[in-house]
Amino acid sequence: MIRNLTETRDADAVTDLFHRAADYTMLESGQAPGPAQTTDFFASAPPGGDPATSLRLGYFLPAGLLVAIAEVGFGYPNPGDAYIGLLLIDPAYRGKRLGQQMVGHICSAASARRAPRVLIAVLEANPKGHRFWSKMGFVEEMRSQPKQIGLKTHVQIRMARPL
Repeated sequence: MIRNLTETRDADAVTDLFHRAADYTMLESGQAPGPAQTTDFFASAPPGGDPATSLRLGYFLPAGLLVAIAEVGFGYPNPGDAYIGLLLIDPAYRGKRLGQQMVGHICSAASARRAPRVLIAVLEANPKGHRFWSKMGFVEEMRSQPKQIGLKTHVQIRMARPL
């Protein structure tokens, strides 16, 4: 089941998922997950965006375990655009179509807000992520200059999918 997340109700479950999916945090920043990640997840928005209008979604198993999260902001890089800031799936549940379900839900929600397209930035160092987004219909738009994220330097690949 996919539902909206709130910091008051879901912060502990989000923190737990960040720890279970620490492989992504290590890939992205070279650092183990910490409390700041959960805080950032609930407070983040794309540049110029309003965190209050962002979606924070969670995929829960029937037993109540949170196994995937997503953060989607609006109005970046162009007015109306939907921008996926994060889609994170528990490694034990990757390859089980949860990502496809989350992307479908995100695209439906973005379409309901009349977004013309959905965007994502994939790390060049994450070829599995790039393949996933390509299979979901996202097409590469541009590559960034190298950017420092934590202890690592990355090129980000911005990909877009029209709605």
